[in-house]
Amino acid sequence: MNEKHIIPETHPDFKLNKNHYSNSDLSQVAYNLIKEGEPYEGAIGDFLLDWLKPSASMEVQTSGSTGTPKKVKLLKEHMINSARATGKFFELPEKSTALHCLPAEFIAGKMMLVRAMVLGWEIDLVTPASNPLDQVFKTYDFCAMTPFQLDNSIGRLHLIKKLIVGGGAVSPSLQKMVQGVKTKVYETFGMTETVSHIAAKKLNPGKKKSKPIPFKVLPDISISTDERGCLVIKAPKVASDTIVTNDVVEILTYKKFLWKGRYDNVINSGGIKLYPEEIERNLNKIIKRRFFVTGMPDDALGEKLVLFVEADFSEELLEELQKEIKSLKSLDKYEIPKKIYLIEKFEETPNGKIHREKTLKSMI
Repeated sequence: MNEKHIIPETHPDFKLNKNHYSNSDLSQVAYNLIKEGEPYEGAIGDFLLDWLKPSASMEVQTSGSTGTPKKVKLLKEHMINSARATGKFFELPEKSTALHCLPAEFIAGKMMLVRAMVLGWEIDLVTPASNPLDQVFKTYDFCAMTPFQLDNSIGRLHLIKKLIVGGGAVSPSLQKMVQGVKTKVYETFGMTETVSHIAAKKLNPGKKKSKPIPFKVLPDISISTDERGCLVIKAPKVASDTIVTNDVVEILTYKKFLWKGRYDNVINSGGIKLYPEEIERNLNKIIKRRFFVTGMPDDALGEKLVLFVEADFSEELLEELQKEIKSLKSLDKYEIPKKIYLIEKFEETPNGKIHREKTLKSMI
């Protein structure tokens, strides 16, 4: 058998739900989880069996958060390298305690298990619910959550020492909520193709920063941009090919970049490129209701920037918003919406997020 197909033995300090298991023990554990466990435990069992197979790679489903869901083949060697890079970057040695509260069907949930097995963590499993910390009564060194889970866990965040948040952008309001908490909260940047995250930024640095906080890349990763200004990632230890993303970034140093938004969302207004995500971050300082900005067809400009706010119609509110937006120093003159629409109720996705497209269509 080719040597790279042999899965390394679990770290001697590795524990799953308080018990140490070798590779041979894990097969039995996996079967028990599939046969007798909850559905989320069955998914963990499926992954463990897949991991223990003497094959060099495995198929992983992408979440579809930035495109159509698809299956991606990942090398197990790359998954091991990614686990080691995370351990080094976040300073999480053997015997670190970790909470697993993500679905094991996707890369983030799989990688929590790989990190534990490779780095020798003591990992506990809980249901991947929207409020995972409600089931927890002890402190952990490390945990990974989605922004939705974080939003529902603020009150019990003291139980986690270091938290990474991925699978979607962290909203400015959620970022505000984590200021002042003792937990070190990091937003991560990555995708299935890069075996989870390749960069991270601390969301609650303690001192108030006047400038946006950049993402810092993990070890052995180099970054550049293409002609569109989109991020290009070279990460030979976790991805065989160079990865060209649709994420518009500004590279500050060879290790740091600012995320501006998705290329697919860029509004071209009279030849000026406007990034909705960046504009929304600024507007968040003054608008306390749900809102979003988008482009609408315009004869003169091609697209004009418009603002949707979830509120009952009111002339007073419109005037107040216009006044406050014009006085916002962090907004460029081109970033001031040409029109503001007040909408009683936004259209929503099944998990409660604003459905921008449907809301916009209801207006056109």
